[in-house]
Amino acid sequence: MTGGAPRLKLLSAFAAVYLIWGSSYLAIIWGLETMPPFLLGAARFIAAGSILYAIAAARGGAKFSRRQLLNASVVGALLPFLGNGSLIWAQQKIPSGIAALIVATVPLWMVVIQTIVEHVRPGRQIWTGVGLGIIGLAILVGTGGEVPGAIHVPSALILCGGSIAWATGSIYSRNADLPDSGLASAALTMLAAGVFFSAASFAAGDHRTVDLAEVSLRSVVGLAYLAIFGSVIAYSAYIWLLQVSTPARVATYAYVNPVIAVFLGWAFAGEPISVRTMVAAGVILAAVILITTAPQPAKRALPDVT
Repeated sequence: MTGGAPRLKLLSAFAAVYLIWGSSYLAIIWGLETMPPFLLGAARFIAAGSILYAIAAARGGAKFSRRQLLNASVVGALLPFLGNGSLIWAQQKIPSGIAALIVATVPLWMVVIQTIVEHVRPGRQIWTGVGLGIIGLAILVGTGGEVPGAIHVPSALILCGGSIAWATGSIYSRNADLPDSGLASAALTMLAAGVFFSAASFAAGDHRTVDLAEVSLRSVVGLAYLAIFGSVIAYSAYIWLLQVSTPARVATYAYVNPVIAVFLGWAFAGEPISVRTMVAAGVILAAVILITTAPQPAKRALPDVT
């Protein structure tokens, strides 16, 4: 860890990202008990975005241009809407621990996308990690296994697509013109996602089928946890860690979260843990470790066309 930040604050931020994001999969299970996925996403990100924007405004950092709003909307579409949206949708059909393992492949997709659009040249260690990650995914979503029907392949593939969208949005956001205030940028991203989720919820007819009086207390608790802890606290901690620690250390959340999600899903939601899942988990986590601990890839030299 870098020496500029207080050690206790660093440990608290890492704990927030590890524990809160790892446990958010269980909160999604609770939210989905009596709320449809798009409505759950809309409520989460509108609430979280409003809180963050209020904080940014109170600190005098809520200004943004039309271009910055557009870029934040693109990031909101790729990360919270398609990324988290596919996760919420998939958790209707697949166990939360398996969903967390699929999400853990985001560093894999980032390598592939960077190679294509940023002209980077990954080393052998990174490509080994990519290969292992693909093998792990194949084991995880392959047909058969000890628990027939435990893996709903269409939902798993949708979540893979969402993970690719998350990786794409992460890379896009690095060079996009966004508000100088990190809080304002996160707030606009979440509010844009809330608008997309609301449109999807309306298109799905949630307003005709949902009876708010039937929403359970556990679903409300899950929603509140996702909005306040998952989006406001953990996301803010994540952004701060990117500024004071190394990317490799921050990226360790990608292989800590699945362990927490698998355990909580087993302990509190009765989700089975098969040998297939454990083998796939080991392969995927090994792949993520290889990718996140590898040296930073160099950019390829582009041909001189002058």
